[in-house]
Amino acid sequence: MTTRKILVNTGGGDAPGLNAVIRAVTLSAVNLGWEVWGIREGYRGILAPDEFPNGGLVQLTKDAVRGITHRGGTILGTTNRGNPLKYPVQNEAGEWVEVDRCGELTAFFKEHDFDTLVAIGGDGSLSIANDIGLQSGINVIGVPKTIDNDLEGTIATFGFDTAIDFATECIDRLHTTAASHNRIMVVEVMGRYAGWIALFAGLAGTADAILIPEIPFDINKVVDKCTDRVANGRNFSIVVVGEGAKPIGGEISIIGKTIGQAERIGGMGQQVAHSLGELTGQETRCVVLGHLLRGGSPTTRDRMLSLRFGTAAVRAIAEGKRNVMVALQPPEISYIPLNEIAGKMKRVPLDGDAIKTARSMGICLGD
Repeated sequence: MTTRKILVNTGGGDAPGLNAVIRAVTLSAVNLGWEVWGIREGYRGILAPDEFPNGGLVQLTKDAVRGITHRGGTILGTTNRGNPLKYPVQNEAGEWVEVDRCGELTAFFKEHDFDTLVAIGGDGSLSIANDIGLQSGINVIGVPKTIDNDLEGTIATFGFDTAIDFATECIDRLHTTAASHNRIMVVEVMGRYAGWIALFAGLAGTADAILIPEIPFDINKVVDKCTDRVANGRNFSIVVVGEGAKPIGGEISIIGKTIGQAERIGGMGQQVAHSLGELTGQETRCVVLGHLLRGGSPTTRDRMLSLRFGTAAVRAIAEGKRNVMVALQPPEISYIPLNEIAGKMKRVPLDGDAIKTARSMGICLGD
């Protein structure tokens, strides 16, 4: 079999299961006699190698990936500010501007004889990897990673199961304190422009209202739900809010945007809690789970999916596949052309079974 020299990188937000993918890729490739290297913090290890004490690359050997399957985070590090196509640099005037540094990546790949990039990332990272592959000519194998579960072409992404498992536990805990104090508890969860985390965790945690980006909400509908519960002797309510949710005729709540970085979403949970407190007269609290959903050890389901994805990525290379993403299409792992999923987002289908389940159970969706 042809000897390969491949690069692995992790970009965007971290997710439980990243290390399991790195281990699976490394072991599978090394067992074929291939050479495997990891890039530190997305592409920064190549574009800014001097910023790392031991250089921007690390050789991935069996010893280097020993005992990391259960660990959260990523041993390679990651960033959401390292898009090489829009890389933030300071000009002579001291202003931050975005420049295209893909040419430098292309030169690096050729100089060091790397033939394949295994890019582990979400919608943004895989879109970037697709563009890099098109411009540089290097083969790109994508591995879908995001707690948001919003990537097209795959039934699930690793990190999602761990996130909803933890979110559900948090909602379970909030039931007892909400009941004790007769409060409305508003729980804001991550997910950006897709409501998968909010919907699944809200359903599993028996929330009374679930607000997701796909369904603009009328706050008065949520008020009616909470007041109806009080009228029926249930003096507390649990409201789960996806961070990208927005009121009818309103906008998503943006915390801010830094050059070279996607806009930061957040604050809608607090807005909903404030409105509910004023309109119902009930004591209301907001809990933002935020980055707690990204941390910790991956669940068994996420570990298995990560290991399957990682080994499938190496098989794709061995089989001569180019510029594809590995995807879960039960019962198998399949391969989808990267350009078919780049720039696309999988949102919660309004006619899907999960939405029907919520409506059948009387959960308020704000519409």
